[in-house]
Amino acid sequence: MKKEWFVLQTLTGQENKVQTSILCRTKQEEMGDYIGQCLIPMEKVTENKNGKKRTLNKKVFPGYVLVELALYDDTGALDRETGKRAVVERTWQFLRNTPGVIGSWLMQRPQPLSAEEVDAILSTKPAQAAEKPRPTVTFAIDETVKITDGAFMGLTGQVSMVDPDKGKLKVEVNVFSRKVPVDVDYWQVEKVTQQELAEDPQA
Repeated sequence: MKKEWFVLQTLTGQENKVQTSILCRTKQEEMGDYIGQCLIPMEKVTENKNGKKRTLNKKVFPGYVLVELALYDDTGALDRETGKRAVVERTWQFLRNTPGVIGSWLMQRPQPLSAEEVDAILSTKPAQAAEKPRPTVTFAIDETVKITDGAFMGLTGQVSMVDPDKGKLKVEVNVFSRKVPVDVDYWQVEKVTQQELAEDPQA
């Protein structure tokens, strides 16, 4: 049976449950000819909380899993009622009996992903991507931030340059009444709220 890649819609928060169910039942029910790989695309992200840097694994598409399915008949047979590609009944029933899969997803007759779409999604997986963890926080020019790590820790300044690809900032801080540009990583700063600005005369 010809397998194609589909983005399978699940109940939010049940992606892992769906993946485990599909992988276990594929083996138990000898569905290997109909069900292939089942993946949850993940990416590494960094966040700065209370001055501490954390690296987390985050789902790229919450509410979805990527799965290889022989969902449609590859002999060219058509469904008598719809005139569209006939579904493979064993695959269809297998998915319908998978806890956490949204039934309306099946009824909409999902279309397989193109090779380009699959490559783009798989490239976000940590095992296949060499890129650095992507920060969860974004910064803007002229935004006020406080440096929480390094030689200039404790100083407040304005962002003058943002490099989201490298996760770096240039922050202008006041040192001895002079503005000094400081290069820092995203995780070395935290945003300053309007209330904090009002309370801090040096900000």
